[in-house]
Amino acid sequence: MFLLGVVTDVLIGIGAIILILLVSVVLIYNGLVGRRNRVQDAWAQIDVQLKRRYDLIPNLVDTVKGYMKYEKSVLTTVTQLRSSIVSGSVQDKATANNQLSQALKSIFAVAENYPDLKASANFQNLQSQLESTEDKIAFVRTSYNDYVLDYNNAIQQFPGLFFANMFGFKRQDFFQTPEEERGAVRVNFDDVNGPSQPAAQEPAKPSGQPKQQKK
Repeated sequence: MFLLGVVTDVLIGIGAIILILLVSVVLIYNGLVGRRNRVQDAWAQIDVQLKRRYDLIPNLVDTVKGYMKYEKSVLTTVTQLRSSIVSGSVQDKATANNQLSQALKSIFAVAENYPDLKASANFQNLQSQLESTEDKIAFVRTSYNDYVLDYNNAIQQFPGLFFANMFGFKRQDFFQTPEEERGAVRVNFDDVNGPSQPAAQEPAKPSGQPKQQKK
């Protein structure tokens, strides 16, 4: 009876350990799934704003191209970048989004030279919507990056590291601004003002003393 009791206690102890391990595995796995789902949900919100910007750009181009006769290269750039913000990896979209932001800022800066365009209600409405979308992208990007940081830490630290490798949890990319695009926006107004003219040279000034003639 004593031996049977010992065996029973050992089996109960082993069963309890196995149960604790199983519960721990379930909790860790569910925690990783929850973190990954938050990342995906935050990314979906970014995607919604990128799609909204994608839909607004053709209207902006149609509105301004009738006024901006010389900035065809800027409009072409915006049109080309438009397709990039809805395709590719997270980092591809981040890069295209930031480049597009710079191009749109250039359009709005150049618009200062066109009073009729600035006064257009349609242009003002599009500018307001695009700026609002930009603010929303910046806001949800912060949340997304916070969730990515939490998720990446969870799958790279013990004990999540082992379960991440076992169940195929992969590291997620941040939605961030490349270093080269963090500087001030530069707008080239050469097309607006026409080709630059060389500065007129001042006539040579006569020297202070007249030269003496040789005798």
